[in-house]
Amino acid sequence: MHIVELVKANAPITGEQIAELLGLSRPTLRSDLALLVMLGLIDAKPKVGYTPGVTVTPGSIAAQHLQQIKVKDVQSMPVVIREQSSVHDAVVQLFMEDVGSLVAVDDEGCMTGVISRKDLLKFTLGNTNAAAMPVSMVMTREPNVVHVTPEESVIDAARKMINHQVDSLPVVVSKSSAADGRKRFDVVGRITKTIMTKILLDLAIKG
Repeated sequence: MHIVELVKANAPITGEQIAELLGLSRPTLRSDLALLVMLGLIDAKPKVGYTPGVTVTPGSIAAQHLQQIKVKDVQSMPVVIREQSSVHDAVVQLFMEDVGSLVAVDDEGCMTGVISRKDLLKFTLGNTNAAAMPVSMVMTREPNVVHVTPEESVIDAARKMINHQVDSLPVVVSKSSAADGRKRFDVVGRITKTIMTKILLDLAIKG
């Protein structure tokens, strides 16, 4: 939530100024800023900059419309990899599919973790044996994976992305619990910041 705090302390502030204060590029922040505007946490004013959010209140038309959009209405196909696959295979698949993360699954197709580009980069730098190691050595394991269900609203999904600072979320449905009592999930989709930005753009055009 650093962006929100910066806006509150420096409003009005431009996207370029926010990026400079965070040491990031403006394009890197574009989807984050769009999500924060959609959630009403900040407000975007043309030729002025960003100010603390006031436009999307619980009773506003925009908020009501967004609350009605379910994750299942906008989710894309999941991109999965077997947890036994190698780190090399994961790197290749990330670039072939042009995605920021992969969902790891077991032999029954249940989610066991998530692996991101950042995870792979941290693991492979200076590690000459990394390529042959299994994905399960690198991934963030379930139940530490942040996810959404098809019936949740896109606002709920956006809040999870912002609060946990992730670029995408796996969309899952509950499956019967494992013998040890752990919950199991089938992966049915994914939702990304790009999808969220498109929803915001559509809303702005219609509005």
